[in-house]
Amino acid sequence: MKNKICEVLPNSIGEEVGIEPGDVLMTINGNAVNDIIDYRFLMADEYILVEVEKSHGEVWEIEIEKEYHEDLGVEFEKSIMDEAKSCQNKCIFCFIDQLPKGMRESLYFKDDDSRLSFLQGNFVTLTNMKDEDIDRIIKYRISPINVSVHTTNPELRQKMLHNRFAGNIYERLKKLSSAGIIINCQIVLCPGVNDGEELVRTLEDLYKLYPSVQNVAVVPVGVTKYREGLFNMNLFNKERALKEINQVLKLQDRYKKEINSPFVRLSDEFYVLSEADLPESDFYEGYEQLEDGVGMIRIFRDNIEDNIPNLRKNIKGKFTFITGALAYNELKKCKDKIEENNSNIKIDVIKVINNFFGETITVAGLITGKDIMEALDKNQVGDYIFIPRNMLRAGDDVFLDDITLKDLENYYGRKVIVCEYTGEDLIENLNEYGKEE
Repeated sequence: MKNKICEVLPNSIGEEVGIEPGDVLMTINGNAVNDIIDYRFLMADEYILVEVEKSHGEVWEIEIEKEYHEDLGVEFEKSIMDEAKSCQNKCIFCFIDQLPKGMRESLYFKDDDSRLSFLQGNFVTLTNMKDEDIDRIIKYRISPINVSVHTTNPELRQKMLHNRFAGNIYERLKKLSSAGIIINCQIVLCPGVNDGEELVRTLEDLYKLYPSVQNVAVVPVGVTKYREGLFNMNLFNKERALKEINQVLKLQDRYKKEINSPFVRLSDEFYVLSEADLPESDFYEGYEQLEDGVGMIRIFRDNIEDNIPNLRKNIKGKFTFITGALAYNELKKCKDKIEENNSNIKIDVIKVINNFFGETITVAGLITGKDIMEALDKNQVGDYIFIPRNMLRAGDDVFLDDITLKDLENYYGRKVIVCEYTGEDLIENLNEYGKEE
């Protein structure tokens, strides 16, 4: 049921006024609560009248005096108090369209919901919205919002998204920008489609909207082996990746002179493919684009350097680090540095080839449990196996292919240590699980 409350937090306003799990929030100050955005907006007052339908059918009207920023302290059955809006596009690069059959049903759902962008950081295309939805973002000050742009060329965007309504992206961005809404932008770069001069055009258009458009992340298209019947997509290689780095570098240099920020950043994969040097840490300005794979290697490298002095000298042990092809060389450098500082620690770094999605998928977060089992012989494992947390479903201990963490531990007869792979946590876990001499 819409707006049904599933949890009331201890010592919250909701608990104080007698709201219970199973109750339904009806109105706030006489206004219907359609979703989480209405709830957040309507709660932003010091005096409110809440109408709640109790689980037995009685309707309560509750007057509440509170601090301006406080809410009821309740959790709803649905995080946005409504059904998430599904994507109406048919993007030529869509990763979900490249999934094999037979996976969990939830993996095939394409969301394109501005509310999830605000609450969870999801990227939206703005094609799923009416003009009144844009007006609502402005009215409720839904900010920041994350937008998948890909190109500001109207005709090209219609082609890339297979949506005849997709061409008005720049007008919508300008409207949001004029209202002071903060926007983070993402571009999925497809060789021969929206790269080269098209990318320059898009970046220059978005730069005109700075500072409302705060930054742009550029990521390479991901291509699995399940593309039968889909757009014939090229991949980035060393030469193409280096070309994009050098092209964007010219813009970054100009932007830094004008606004003291590079404004646009390429994901780490471009630097790994091209074998170019990574930018220094100050280039990433707080690493706000980590979710796009922008700066992950640099922050990992810096964290290892900063935390290696904390590695205990009186421990020993054999450890196995699991990773994908993209981060393999960086993790090998990390292993060498750790072993240089403590020769009694032995680490094997295992590069897992993605057989499930195809070898062109190199990120660790898309590796399956079966891929790990195929890559690592039972006789090769150390005392402990380390894996990055992003291999597992959020909030769970299950891989994409439904193999569980326990399955992996039983298969190898070893404890599997789940790390963030940020660098400092590897040192912390080595200190915890290493044996004292």
